[in-house]
Amino acid sequence: MGIIKISEMMHENLRIASLAFTRSMNAQAEHWMKVGMLMEMHPDLSHRDICQLLVRASAESTERFDGIKTLLNDGVTARKTNHD
Repeated sequence: MGIIKISEMMHENLRIASLAFTRSMNAQAEHWMKVGMLMEMHPDLSHRDICQLLVRASAESTERFDGIKTLLNDGVTARKTNHD
């Protein structure tokens, strides 16, 4: 685990969003990073598609880190299903 530096404005955005979504600031930052990473890796999927994949992976995953691996593979499946 490491420490990253972010701007004061992003820190304030994290603080506000974490209060609104009842997450810790670290959890909010991780959520944004996860969504952003998946959207960059799968630019043809919408934000809604990515969020649905996150929920499904969370519900189906027995280990924390298996979920993201599943998402990376499921993104390909979802793309084929949504765009066929």
